[in-house]
Amino acid sequence: MWSGRQGRLRPVGCVVEELRCRRREREAALRKARREQQLVSKRLLRDDVLEEVEGGCVAKILGEAEIQQFLRLAQRGTEEKERERALVSLRRGLQHPETQQTFIWLEGSIRTLVGLLTSSQALLQLEAARCLHELSHSEQSAVAEACLPATSYLLTYLSGHSSDFIELCLYTLGNLIVESEAVRRQLLPQGIVPALAACIQSPHLTVLEALGYALSQLLQAKEAPEMIIPSVLGSILPQHILRLLQPGPKLNLGVAVEFAWCLHYIICSQVNNALLIHHGGLSTLGLLLLDVAAAVQRTEDAGLELLACPVLRCLSNLLTEAAVEVGGGPNQLDDERVVAALFILLQFFLQKQPSLLPEGLWLLNNLTANSSSFCTSLLSMDLIEPLLQLLPVSNVVSVLVLTVLCNVAEKGPAYCQHLWPGPLLPCLMGMLASSDTEVVGQSLELLQLLFLYRPEAVEAFLQQSGLQVLEKHQEAAQLQDRVHALQKTALHR
Repeated sequence: MWSGRQGRLRPVGCVVEELRCRRREREAALRKARREQQLVSKRLLRDDVLEEVEGGCVAKILGEAEIQQFLRLAQRGTEEKERERALVSLRRGLQHPETQQTFIWLEGSIRTLVGLLTSSQALLQLEAARCLHELSHSEQSAVAEACLPATSYLLTYLSGHSSDFIELCLYTLGNLIVESEAVRRQLLPQGIVPALAACIQSPHLTVLEALGYALSQLLQAKEAPEMIIPSVLGSILPQHILRLLQPGPKLNLGVAVEFAWCLHYIICSQVNNALLIHHGGLSTLGLLLLDVAAAVQRTEDAGLELLACPVLRCLSNLLTEAAVEVGGGPNQLDDERVVAALFILLQFFLQKQPSLLPEGLWLLNNLTANSSSFCTSLLSMDLIEPLLQLLPVSNVVSVLVLTVLCNVAEKGPAYCQHLWPGPLLPCLMGMLASSDTEVVGQSLELLQLLFLYRPEAVEAFLQQSGLQVLEKHQEAAQLQDRVHALQKTALHR
């Protein structure tokens, strides 16, 4: 904390280091919060054409007798069409949670379904897989765990020749993975990581998108950092994930979104981010960010923010690695065009998706925290005023904007000269009027740096009744030390 007991400011180096230390602690807490806010979901893959054909029929809840009848017909029907129709009726009934519950408690039901899954008749096999997929979509863990006997077969079929069947198996596995730890414990020794790795070289985009979904579900497991991610990093998956994220005509938005989230979960685990950097993770993501920024200028496609969000998070978190010195080598992020691209995205978010502004500002913070060159880019591109225009959006955005400005100011007098005079003082006076303690605290930090490096800022602050504004905050326990330090600086100028 800052001390108000001395009649003068401590040496510049001490104050700046203290600011950095406090900011590092706050950023560590923010990173922890981001790691905990993961995207757990389930997906239901249904054949649109099939649903249209069956659209005239209303799927009804099935009782024990009907389920047994359909299973018996599917298993022992005299004609293949009759057996297939029985499985279709069962599948449609399994869309209801009530039917799912009845099904899993019915003795021999899963065993029969698994037997049909291993049938030599492709249509029966496909319909049995669709029944399992409906079960996998259940929100009840008991339903997912009842499907355990099918998991080894689903893994085996990932090496098959039918892309549609592989896609179905991947989505089913992805749904089962997220629901039950018991399912994951069984899938890991069965070889799910090698099985997924084998799929990533598929030429089919639908398979790759489904693979990305299944892998992202696996990577979000609470035991992933210890039991899953080391295996993933030891496979061919990381190199191929980065390959699929390389910008260019072959980049597919759906595939890229899935694998960008996969990369995000891997990076958040902090198991071995140096490996990702070694494989060119920073440069690949930087180029992808440029590509996304260029795309938002060409189109208003609402899907672009779905990719921008994980890409921003990946870059932000990779930049926090202690071993990374920005601009320090061929695998580092040293392209000032990233700053320009980031501001294009910030304007896009402001208009289309304000909730994503903190993601972009978090990256800008990490870019400028330890890099004079990125701070120089911010100034040379006249981006301070566009940054200040974001202050009114929300308290979270205000804190991040002020943090970026602190990063610039702490680089020394030459940088502060670009910040002051200008529109910064009126903005800071407005921020000091905020009722949010963190906004006010960050404003005080910025003022402290400006007072250190631009003594004339003190006079301007006093002319704007700055001391009276500070008095409003001197009773706040979290702000007292900083308020007293600024008051002493102003009075002993």
